[in-house]
Amino acid sequence: MSVRPPTHAPTLATVQTAEGRGAVAVVWVSGPTSVSAVDACFHAANGRPLAEQPVAALRFGRWSSPTGEEVVVTRRGADVEVHCHGGTAAVRAVVRDLIEQGCVESRADAPGLSGVCRATHEAVLALRSALTERTAGVLLDQAEGALEAELRSIADGLGAGDGLERLELLAVWGELGRRLTTPWRVVLAGAPNVGKSSLTNALLGYDRAIVFDQPGTTRDVISADAAVEGWPISLSDTAGLRAADDPTEAAGVELAMRVLDQADLIVDVRDAAAPDQPSVIPGAMAGRRLVVWNKLDRAVCGTAEGGTSEGLGTVATTGRGVPELLAAIAAELVPTVPAAGRAVPVNAVQAGLLRRAADAAAGGDWGAARADVQALLAPADSEFDAS
Repeated sequence: MSVRPPTHAPTLATVQTAEGRGAVAVVWVSGPTSVSAVDACFHAANGRPLAEQPVAALRFGRWSSPTGEEVVVTRRGADVEVHCHGGTAAVRAVVRDLIEQGCVESRADAPGLSGVCRATHEAVLALRSALTERTAGVLLDQAEGALEAELRSIADGLGAGDGLERLELLAVWGELGRRLTTPWRVVLAGAPNVGKSSLTNALLGYDRAIVFDQPGTTRDVISADAAVEGWPISLSDTAGLRAADDPTEAAGVELAMRVLDQADLIVDVRDAAAPDQPSVIPGAMAGRRLVVWNKLDRAVCGTAEGGTSEGLGTVATTGRGVPELLAAIAAELVPTVPAAGRAVPVNAVQAGLLRRAADAAAGGDWGAARADVQALLAPADSEFDAS
């Protein structure tokens, strides 16, 4: 295929996401031939050429051939976004094909997102750090303008002394937004020899922790990354909590307590064969906690069949109850899953601004609330102060 020389200003193909790990990569195509260049490579599922697709609409299709790489393409006025699978090979194939259509590869800091509001820009940048396809999907919705559209509607309402309810609803998604690019910290804790390490391995699906019948085997915090129903977690196995005379074990217990203090969710593992033993998790840490009765195959009366009125039942060595535990972890971390296209803040700064705006509006300070919302709608290259 011959390369068409650029006419007037070149059309740029800019990879907006970093190389390496990431569920989705974004290539921004900007310039006079952006639509035709992408159209030559994109096979939309609905069979229509790109020029006939609505602006800002997400269009699924294949790249390079009707059976090629799955991509999502969106027109942004005269520019085009191409979203493909993350990783080097898929991205390089997209860029290579665009170069064959006369595009010029550009650096990520080259023009392309100029004029885009801060909220959308940050969503595009966050895509490079997406850990799972599910979180990438939420970020993709925001990169495609879901958050911006909701913010503009809310700002208009706040200007008229209205919009508090929608602002509150958006602010509620802040906790999820903080975790779209970093995993939730899930920590397994309990007394020695209740099966925490075996349960950790069962949850992960492979042997990450050492399993031995001798109490106190785990001395360090053992962590591994995983995904639960598409949500990223860092799963940690900790030393058994007890008063330890051995200095090494005591150090492990102290480290476990520090990790517990930072946990988003504590899995309180207990022995179903000893249901009368109290929890060893400090009461101050019991707020966000799942109780699990492990070794259910050795259960005494009161912890049979699926656990008790407090908690779930598992047999880590056979996998019994593990799917139910995984589902319970997901439900604790994300009680409500956002619908496709739902506006969600994408980082802690956005979440903090929205929370502050909601509090200001609730107190009747509509001007302050609107100012915080407008800060997220400002051009991405403008100065920003979230203080």
